[in-house]
Amino acid sequence: MKLLIRNLDRITTEAELQAMFETHGKVQSCSLVMDKETGASKGFAFVEMPKIGEAKAAMQALNGLKVAGNKIRVKKTDVVPSASNSTEDNASDDTNE
Repeated sequence: MKLLIRNLDRITTEAELQAMFETHGKVQSCSLVMDKETGASKGFAFVEMPKIGEAKAAMQALNGLKVAGNKIRVKKTDVVPSASNSTEDNASDDTNE
């Protein structure tokens, strides 16, 4: 399950974030989103956990937790960076060709 973590303090590191989520289960990937121009954190990240139960436990435990002075928000995401529209919209486009 892929989770979106928002409202991160700009000083929070990927390693800190991964350690937070690992207390609730296996972390498959952890990526802090960085600004391409400045190299600074944009204040949000994605964490992927292979076991749904562990991901849900992490979501419940960490959502609203204060980290480096900021109250973080953790929720499930189905967003794939290259697909901004739903697959249903894309499928209907294919049938018109």
